Amino acid sequence: MNEPVITAHGLVKHFGPTAALRGVSIDIQPGEVVAVVGASGSGKSTLLLCLAGVLRPDEGEVHFRGTRIDDASEAERSRLRRRDFGFVFQFGQLVPELPAIENIALPLLLDGVSRREAMTRAAEWSGRLGVDDVGAKVPGELSGGQQQRVAIARALITGPEVVFADEPTGALDSLAGEEVMLLLAGLARSEATAVVIVTHEPRVAAYASREVLLRDGAVVTRAGVA
Repeated sequence: MNEPVITAHGLVKHFGPTAALRGVSIDIQPGEVVAVVGASGSGKSTLLLCLAGVLRPDEGEVHFRGTRIDDASEAERSRLRRRDFGFVFQFGQLVPELPAIENIALPLLLDGVSRREAMTRAAEWSGRLGVDDVGAKVPGELSGGQQQRVAIARALITGPEVVFADEPTGALDSLAGEEVMLLLAGLARSEATAVVIVTHEPRVAAYASREVLLRDGAVVTRAGVA
């Protein structure tokens, strides 16, 4: 077993009097697809945001490649999110005014990469994700499946070690959702990228190598689930 790329121990997070996480611990290995499942309000998205350094837990620690990140400065955590982490959300969250190719290039441009290099790499990823024929179109002109492919290309263009996906198929029909999951699972294998997926859909979780079940902010152990 490789060294975990993400390790979290004893995560506790409150929103007012509500405990969203209650002592959650989890390890994420390189190249594995982990589905975080559970009912609405079980703490799935809160866990993802804590692992990604977006939220700070009230208690517990998060380590990336052995370095603690939950107590890092906002600038350090932002740099991690730009360079080492990729994000895919339910509705893509593409910039509506930018064409698809520029949406893909955006993380590189924000990190100071030259426009020429950023656009070259965006073209490569748009080809890999099968959206090279819609690069000049803005998100409103794309289908839901195309938007998510663009979002995945944007998430992967920096060569992240972890991709965090929050309900990535929630706005898609079953066929487009299946295509997105095949892409994420395949890229995890080919790029040795860890993928953490929050979902409430069993058909999405079926693509994962492992499920983590949350109930009321805590991990529940059940037969067949690590």
